[in-house]
Amino acid sequence: QVQLVESGGRLVQTGGSLRLSCAASGRTFSSYVMGWFRQAPGKEREFVAYLTWNGGLRNYADSVKGRFTISRDNTKNTAYLQMNSLKPEDTAVYYCTASTDIATMRVWPTYWGQGTQVTVSS
Repeated sequence: QVQLVESGGRLVQTGGSLRLSCAASGRTFSSYVMGWFRQAPGKEREFVAYLTWNGGLRNYADSVKGRFTISRDNTKNTAYLQMNSLKPEDTAVYYCTASTDIATMRVWPTYWGQGTQVTVSS
């Protein structure tokens, strides 16, 4: 099993930037595809981004493409989500996710963190 703990969420201004971190437990971190989902108030949880085990393939939701960047540091067992040009529509609880199967990453990954709140003021 993998335990995921997100951090870095806070209040930011429209147009600002923020980096979320996801600390993963265990020694098999590098074997997992890592990703991020988010859930805005009153809306369903939606896919944001994922990154393959070697960092060679990134995939983004259309709503964040060009503004968000997912990355990982396997030596630190940590994944990141760099968010730039933030909009009020980005306000949500952001969840770190992981799976050994890339096919799950846009639908419903195997492992989830507890979430971290990002609020973008308007």
